[in-house]
Amino acid sequence: MMRADENKIESTSEGAPKDPGDSCPREDIIEDPVRDKCATPIDNRQPSAMKRRRDEDEREQLCCCEYINRHGQRSHVGACCCDCEDLDEACDRFFKREPQSPEAMSRVVTEISDRVRVPWFRGGARRVDLSVIPPLVLLPTLLHLSAFHFLVGLAVLITLPGLLLWYYYFTHRKKARTLFFLSLVLFSLGYMYYLFITKVVPRGGLGAVHVGTVTVGVLLTLLGLAITKRGPGVVKPKESNPVLRDQVGESQEAEPSRKNWCSVCRLVRPPRAGHCRICGLCVLRHDHHCVWIDSCVGRENHRSFLLTLVLFLFTSSYGIGLTLQSVCPEQIILTALFYCPGVYEEYSASLCFTCAWYCTLVTCGVFHLLLTQLLNISYNVTEREARAAVRERSARRALCGLAVDTGVHSRGLCANWAEFWTMSEERTSCHPGSEGDESRVKVSHFNTHPAFGVSSRPDDV
Repeated sequence: MMRADENKIESTSEGAPKDPGDSCPREDIIEDPVRDKCATPIDNRQPSAMKRRRDEDEREQLCCCEYINRHGQRSHVGACCCDCEDLDEACDRFFKREPQSPEAMSRVVTEISDRVRVPWFRGGARRVDLSVIPPLVLLPTLLHLSAFHFLVGLAVLITLPGLLLWYYYFTHRKKARTLFFLSLVLFSLGYMYYLFITKVVPRGGLGAVHVGTVTVGVLLTLLGLAITKRGPGVVKPKESNPVLRDQVGESQEAEPSRKNWCSVCRLVRPPRAGHCRICGLCVLRHDHHCVWIDSCVGRENHRSFLLTLVLFLFTSSYGIGLTLQSVCPEQIILTALFYCPGVYEEYSASLCFTCAWYCTLVTCGVFHLLLTQLLNISYNVTEREARAAVRERSARRALCGLAVDTGVHSRGLCANWAEFWTMSEERTSCHPGSEGDESRVKVSHFNTHPAFGVSSRPDDV
């Protein structure tokens, strides 16, 4: 009987909670690494804050070539080819002529993108997007190959636009964001300027004014691009009333035809705003998502985007003219692009001639984009609205099919351009008497108006 009581006392003492001063078995007690004793967290955000602070301290202690990989381990740039089981497995299957599974290839791409880094001074090595690398390698290689013979150049200049269009539609269909086109734009601009200074200028015939004009044009184009990249103007959550958001969310099943509610951003969009699936944001006066600048074009950067196109078009056209004048001095500029005898007898001259053709193709594309923008502004329609109107067959074609007139926001040529240059928040997006009565309400009253519509999915880009 006494032994049974002793066992009961022992089991009771084992099941009893221990003294907090001796140990910390409770889950709500965390260990303080500084004082080496336990303390109760004030709120649930403290552990995450401590983890974030610890990660920042670890990053500050990293040297320029070290980084924290996707597994949370400390690694070095020099060990980028070490201990890669996914890559080893893929190579083994390749040499054994076994099929590669999509999951394995996806793991290989993810691992490679995590290991391709460049040393950085603060916070360790930085990751490099793999889509930036192909233009840096393909553009110089293809241009130098095209300079050997005109048939090779013709094949490359025909194939290159097709490959770009294929890659554009491939990424656009998946709504994936890529830096390939922005890298191609920046590298093309820099590489063409480098060839102009090192190949065209030494041939003679060009003065300091010509070189200075091209240099200033390149710098202004880069400045305009930097200003455009500052942002298109995003619809912020604070602009949407939480009470109105709940009311609209409850009325989705009752009124599914309303179009101003974004189910992704969970807010009510102002008139003419749209959701970009690539950026994942609602953009004010959304025009389109431009892959060449890797950003949306909206109310805040539409004017700088247009100015960048004009600067690039002027600089490129002027540079092409100077290059053809230097390579084919006996020909007129317009005819020298199609007939320049003896240009392939010298490699330097043929390279300049090939680059002039490449710049001509790029300039034609930019001119088409600029012409589309000018026509859309003249009719006060965004590219997003024009595509939707053509898809729904609710607009008419103008100027031999080049322009799309929706007839909703247009107030005449001068008034449309005046509105474009003076875009602001406190203004109605539709003139009195137009059909779009939902978009006739001012943005300043938009947060409290109970009659704005909803949509079950965001708009396309």
